Amino acid sequence: MKKISLLGTAVAAVFSVLGGNAEALEESSAAKPSEKILVAYYSYSGNTEEVAEAIHEQVGGDIFEIKAAGTYPEEYQAMTQQAKEEIQNGFRPELTTSVADMSQYDIVFLGSPNWWGTITPQVSSFLAKYDLRGKTVIPFITHGGGGEQNTVADIKAQCADCRVIENAWAGYGNRTSGLADWLKGLGF
Repeated sequence: MKKISLLGTAVAAVFSVLGGNAEALEESSAAKPSEKILVAYYSYSGNTEEVAEAIHEQVGGDIFEIKAAGTYPEEYQAMTQQAKEEIQNGFRPELTTSVADMSQYDIVFLGSPNWWGTITPQVSSFLAKYDLRGKTVIPFITHGGGGEQNTVADIKAQCADCRVIENAWAGYGNRTSGLADWLKGLGF
């Protein structure tokens, strides 16, 4: 523990010499060694799952796949139409998986595809089901070219009294390029 403390002091000192604010550096670090991490995600096609597994591999903790009742048509256009209607109607599907004890987690990485500029109904159901007050929520978003759009703002709106990190990771398709640097920038 003493080595970690000395390393943190050394990093802060170097940062300060380079013109940075040591307090801001310490506050920006998302994880402390004693904090418990959950990587939760919904994945329709496997892209978000791939990113979730890569995050889990780097930060540890537990991993949880958000699953819900209901299915989507196999045909792409029909699937996207159903998803669009669900989002427009505020549909929240019943979850078929559950986290045994959400209270044990301090940090929740939360993954969703970007569907029509927002998070999926399954992720909205997850946010409605669990009390994340006081927790740090770190969004990661996969997309087919739309970027982050309103995903983080919508997570913030649905996540009462939790700390949502606005520097979300938004990866095109299943590419995890830059993920390690993003996690490092968050203090992992």
